[in-house]
Amino acid sequence: MASHVQVILREDIETLGTSGELVRVRPGYARNYLIPRGVAVMATRGNVERIEHEKKLAVALTQKKREAAVGEANKLAGVVVQISKQAGEEGRLFGSVTAQDIAAALAGQGIDVDKKKIQMPTEPIKQVGRYEIKAKLVRDVFGTFVLDVVGQA
Repeated sequence: MASHVQVILREDIETLGTSGELVRVRPGYARNYLIPRGVAVMATRGNVERIEHEKKLAVALTQKKREAAVGEANKLAGVVVQISKQAGEEGRLFGSVTAQDIAAALAGQGIDVDKKKIQMPTEPIKQVGRYEIKAKLVRDVFGTFVLDVVGQA
């Protein structure tokens, strides 16, 4: 049995490679995960030719997504999100502020950011204060905004 097979990626996978790239993976990973999800195809001569065409289209799509992400990052630059939580006398929260709380607060301001893309300074926030939060919008585009965590009595 082959120790590795070659597949062509149809989508970017952070730990594996970019769309259109020819990569070597274990047969089980290709057969059970990549191919059934449509993330990759086996590297045959016909597939390589088809993927070359798709690669050109993917480059254009990636550029379009990047431009949209830069616009989103610029929109995030001036945003200040305020979240109120119950806190003790020393500013320690009784609960915590999670990425999900931040995503919901951003959605309340009309900005849609997936909670998985929010990079927390500490996991999770348990102290009242002002935090600079980054959101990874695409591979190399980050949006930065300010989070104010205020305590309630």
